Amino acid sequence: MPPSSDHQHDLDIAKVAQRSKDIEAKLPKLKDWMDQGLSILALVKDYWNGSYREVPYWVISAAALALLYVLNPADVLPDVIVGVGYLDDATVVAFCLKLIEKELEKYKAWQLAQKSAAEQNLKTRPSA
Repeated sequence: MPPSSDHQHDLDIAKVAQRSKDIEAKLPKLKDWMDQGLSILALVKDYWNGSYREVPYWVISAAALALLYVLNPADVLPDVIVGVGYLDDATVVAFCLKLIEKELEKYKAWQLAQKSAAEQNLKTRPSA
């Protein structure tokens, strides 16, 4: 049973505890967003180091600009504003994801193929 308290802080904590199942249901969706953001970052890094060039330049430009926007703390909604500071960042990343969706899927397929090839090379390499 949640503790009774006159303090708003305690009420907020109680609400979180009571709605834990709802929160748990949303966490995988947030993880998906994080994974997508990391994929965008990996795409830009692999393009920069020359290991993946099978992508139109506009895709790299869009991805780099979205990530630079996220990096900038003084954007439309400054990140220091608690609760809403990251909403504009999320909007920019979501827009970028929609824009580059097909190319990002091609990149992920390439990543998977690279990983499979590397694993295959390890299996077929003769023991010393």
